[in-house]
Amino acid sequence: MKVKEQNSIPVGKVQRAGKFIATGAKIGTNYLKHYGKKLVNPETTREELHLNNATDIYKSLSELKGSALKVAQMLSMDKNLLPTAYQQQFAMAQYSAPPLSYPLVVRTFQKSLGKNPQQLFETFETAASHAASIGQVHKATLNGKQLAIKIQYPGVADSVKSDLAMVKPIALRMFNLNVAEFDEMIGEVEVRLLEEADYKLELSRSIELSTSCKHIPNLHFPQYYPTLSGDRILTMDWLEGKPLGERIKQGNINKDEGNRIGQTMWDFYHYQIHTLKILHADPHPGNFIIDGDGKLGVIDFGCVKEIPSEFYKVYFQLLDKDILKHTDRLLDVFYKLRFIYKDDSVEDKKFFTEVFTHLVELLGRPFRTKHFDFSKSEYFEELYKFGDDISKMKAFRNSKKARGVKDALYINRTYYGLYNLLHQLNAKVDTTSYVNFKV
Repeated sequence: MKVKEQNSIPVGKVQRAGKFIATGAKIGTNYLKHYGKKLVNPETTREELHLNNATDIYKSLSELKGSALKVAQMLSMDKNLLPTAYQQQFAMAQYSAPPLSYPLVVRTFQKSLGKNPQQLFETFETAASHAASIGQVHKATLNGKQLAIKIQYPGVADSVKSDLAMVKPIALRMFNLNVAEFDEMIGEVEVRLLEEADYKLELSRSIELSTSCKHIPNLHFPQYYPTLSGDRILTMDWLEGKPLGERIKQGNINKDEGNRIGQTMWDFYHYQIHTLKILHADPHPGNFIIDGDGKLGVIDFGCVKEIPSEFYKVYFQLLDKDILKHTDRLLDVFYKLRFIYKDDSVEDKKFFTEVFTHLVELLGRPFRTKHFDFSKSEYFEELYKFGDDISKMKAFRNSKKARGVKDALYINRTYYGLYNLLHQLNAKVDTTSYVNFKV
């Protein structure tokens, strides 16, 4: 079924604010309906409420596109934060947001490169091949090559700050987030989103990272074309293959292929982390393809995190296989990462030390053995349950302090996404490969 195209996007603050307000009104109506049904039938669950809210929120954000939809995509990756209905709806932002109509595409080309697509390429498919949160991709040809043309939605860069400000009350109210922690982290999200809206920066980083990582076995990158790219247009080779998410959904990845792809993904991330100190920080299936030779193609470097040297020296001690044997060293790291504070009460210090020690044990478990089998559901059930337990702990929600530093946000997100992809691939990997803790 063809996805309906959008002929316009609200770009002004007033227009976008109006959309948020209208969505809030729909959510309010959904709550009234829910409580009305509960009066009649006390056994009524919140699942229908979650589904109605998720559907209304996604519909609104998919029309707004940009930062608000990107945040929804990020939230969909956190299986502990959102009810299932939200995860499923928001995950659509990775693959199937409504695309822009062709006249808007032409307008973006004229503003960014001063020409229409037909003046630049031999052929240009007017219908988008993929549409996500920040932009959409069209297929084109030039000089016998098939190209992928990434086109940014209008108003994305200009609406980052205002969108995030409008997302805040919805996120705090619906997902019981800690206010101090939200304020600490949202600045980091804003920086990443502003960078992601800068296609000239993405072009330079794409060339830098793909060139630096091309020696890693079983990896495949497109070539990028600066003369056919601009501030809102990015041109690269079209990589033939199946999207990783589609292959996973089909369930036809055998054990050997899953292990090979998983090891490639592990090597790709840990070479970046420990050698380059800069990494592709958006490990969701829509950013990867599997080509005909079984190689892993990386097709999007929009979200990239540079790892500050001092932060690296502190944070990656947590993944040292011996860290849990040295209590003083572990506590020193906890203080530096602001998991605990010098002026915390005795009770808070004890509580947060125990919680974060357990979390470090869980997340660092793959590093404490040479090979780790990510196919085992027991590990992920334990991980998800602990995350679910944390989300219900009042000490976290009521804390007046952020528990963690902003530089950890995208590193944590990267590991969370990586572990989940390895689990979906049923991969067993050598966890010492490309891992070199220089701390």
